[in-house]
Amino acid sequence: MKRSACLIFNPVAGNSNPEQDLARIRELLEPFIDLDIRLTTPEIDADQLAHEAVARGVEAIIASGGDGTLSAVAGAIVSTNIPLGIISRGTANAFANALEIPNTIETACANILGGLTRVVDAAICNGEMPMVLLAGVGFEAETVELADRDMKNRWGMLAYILSGIQQLNNLERFEAEIETEDKIITVTAVAVTVANAAPPTSILAQGPAGIIFDDGLLDITLVAPQNKAGAIAASYHLLQTALSGNPTDSDDIGYLRAKKVKITADPAQKVVVDGEIIGMTPLSIECIPGALTIFVPRVEVEPLVEKLTGLADIEVTMKPLT
Repeated sequence: MKRSACLIFNPVAGNSNPEQDLARIRELLEPFIDLDIRLTTPEIDADQLAHEAVARGVEAIIASGGDGTLSAVAGAIVSTNIPLGIISRGTANAFANALEIPNTIETACANILGGLTRVVDAAICNGEMPMVLLAGVGFEAETVELADRDMKNRWGMLAYILSGIQQLNNLERFEAEIETEDKIITVTAVAVTVANAAPPTSILAQGPAGIIFDDGLLDITLVAPQNKAGAIAASYHLLQTALSGNPTDSDDIGYLRAKKVKITADPAQKVVVDGEIIGMTPLSIECIPGALTIFVPRVEVEPLVEKLTGLADIEVTMKPLT
């Protein structure tokens, strides 16, 4: 008897042909999984479709789209124990990269068919909004807002880099208070990032390096340069931190880990959660250990991919905050 799953598919994600993408997914999965296919529309988003699938008592949910779609679906099934399959088709594919999920249609489908799952953390923002990846206050939120759909369609991943460069020209510092379960920190910053999971490309989250997504803790990075040149240097060093896997050790970049955190800012700052602007500070986030079950790769994925294809035919020093 076949397994069953609800496939939530966003037809406007990324730059590929959605009809061809959906046909390919069906070609690879339907011989083995009974798919209930639901498409997002301007009126019905991925979050609603996922909640409806949970209410129907589905065995599994597969989400295909960009990071916004994947995060929305994941957020809807937090703490349900329903396994999530991920097929990334977006601009950045940060969700798949952060959780170490294959990000081509073929390898993603092979990963789902492998049937291996892993339990990872999630988080809740302001007591009601689920977060799977990260929240950004200040610079990152402004950068995400600048990189609109037209810009991403035209430039792809480069859109975020271009918007970041543009935002450097409008760099503004703010007074931030970071309150965790055991300390309160005040700092004049340009960015505060709280990560549950984050790929190396999310450089403003890389203070601790090697973000761990199943440790029951949030990773908080504070970037506090004095000027534009310092911001560029800090960004470069955070990239090096991500690539090397060593924590940062700089006077203008700090990090800490906590189970929960509250961020206030003066003046109030925009907040982005999992790639979507949600409002302004203050922001409270609490980690929910083991809240999400995802399909993950087995040791050998390539043989299964081949089988499916055949069937279908400036150096800076840094330190932690204390």
